[in-house]
Amino acid sequence: MNNLESLDRWVMNIRREFHRNPELSYHEYGTQAMIISILKELGIDCRKIADTGVVGDIRGSKNGPCIAIRSDIDALAVSESLTELNEDYISRNPGVMHACGHDGHMAIVLGVARLIKENQDDICGSVRFIFQPAEEIPPGGAVRVIEEGGLEDVDAIIGLHIFGDVDIGAINIREGPFMASSNRFTVKIFGKGGHHSTPELCIDPVHIAAEFISALNPAVSRKIDPSEYVLGFGSVKSGEQFNRTPDEIEIVGSFRTFADEDIINIEQIMSSILDYLMNSYSGPNYDNIPYYDLDVQHGYPVLYNYPVFTNTASRLLKSKFPVVNNYADRTFGAEDFAYYLREVPGMYAIIGTRNEDKGIVDGNHSSEFDIDEDVLLSGIELLHCIALDFLKNPGEYLE
Repeated sequence: MNNLESLDRWVMNIRREFHRNPELSYHEYGTQAMIISILKELGIDCRKIADTGVVGDIRGSKNGPCIAIRSDIDALAVSESLTELNEDYISRNPGVMHACGHDGHMAIVLGVARLIKENQDDICGSVRFIFQPAEEIPPGGAVRVIEEGGLEDVDAIIGLHIFGDVDIGAINIREGPFMASSNRFTVKIFGKGGHHSTPELCIDPVHIAAEFISALNPAVSRKIDPSEYVLGFGSVKSGEQFNRTPDEIEIVGSFRTFADEDIINIEQIMSSILDYLMNSYSGPNYDNIPYYDLDVQHGYPVLYNYPVFTNTASRLLKSKFPVVNNYADRTFGAEDFAYYLREVPGMYAIIGTRNEDKGIVDGNHSSEFDIDEDVLLSGIELLHCIALDFLKNPGEYLE
């Protein structure tokens, strides 16, 4: 623990410097330069990846497996609010903010890199540090990192996320599905416009859309348990004239699930409702009207924690931390870390930063989001102890 305590000021300063200089997805050039500079100062070999990302490697004195540790590096298009806490490190980039903790993630992973580099000769195997761009915008930077060889020769991977609605000191993990898939849908319904005084000459897409919106959630909940999905409508756009039936309407929304088959089920339910409505509103005077176009864009897949790895890591963490919830509730948040876990075994953890005594109570993506910087050392210890234990006992994690 002494080594961890000596990191305190170093990682806090790094986190604050990242926080002052946030950059949006695939624009993280200054962030990339800072990461490379720190890694080189530590004597760690590194290279650029996925345009604005960085990969660094530490190889031990003996052969062995390789474990990767990942941090996301992008910020959000949020204007940061000045608070009693952030006066010294508030964003200098107007309209951009590290409102999701990625500044803390970078500092934590760099802290792990420093610790491992200090004891490099004692390692059997290697550790790869992945600083990944563009987690915030689908399809996500993880896809490019994988395509460009970021997981080549990697046997396992770990990562974490700082959550503002979880108490400081608490670690949440769960084997199997832990974070949801994210999916966006767009429905365009085409009818026949006309004057409101002659509704018999029109096929009103607004009426059809209203029935679709009203019917969808009840229909889904009859087939899928409501605890297994969320679905909402974010935008409905149609027409310009108050006394005219428009020709078309566009509905945009999203849904999230914990199972791939539920994604298919929801898409099928959407199509069935729309087919029924098209038939119900059709008439003998118009051919092929009304009709619709349904487009579902799949975002990040379900994040699935490898069971053996997660259970082994849980036992280790419980021996070192006071609050480890290894049967934590699943979250409908989505993460492109899920793509890595489709390639190699591993685990993703949530670590809490909420601290009412310090006034740190805002959730992720808030303009007043901040972290209790005590979470930095906790995050370092979490990733560091798992990485070293995996390298010593890989069979216990990969059976």
